[in-house]
Amino acid sequence: QVQLVESGGGLVQAGGSLRLSCAASGRTFSSYTMGWFRQAPGKEREFVTAISFSGGSTYYADSVKGRFTISRDNAKNTVYLQMNSLKPEDTAVYYCAADRSSLAFAIVKVHRGDGYDYWGQGTQVTVSS
Repeated sequence: QVQLVESGGGLVQAGGSLRLSCAASGRTFSSYTMGWFRQAPGKEREFVTAISFSGGSTYYADSVKGRFTISRDNAKNTVYLQMNSLKPEDTAVYYCAADRSSLAFAIVKVHRGDGYDYWGQGTQVTVSS
């Protein structure tokens, strides 16, 4: 069982930056692929990015590529999402998620529409124009 708690959301102007954090419980954090998803009002949840067990590999949705960076610190059981050049369309509730699959299979799950194994409660990000 993994419990995930996100923090760092807030209100920012377009073009600004925010860094989200997700703290995980448990001693097996490095055994999970970690990901970020988001859900805007009236829209379905969408994949944002994911990172491999060690942090050596990452994968991004096209909509955030070049603007967002995912990283993890396994010693601190924490995954981060650095968001730069924010746009109003980035406004959403951002969710941290953990999956026991490798990054490659976790990506397959995303494309199949399957969810990850564990989810946080979400943190609101609002980008004003």
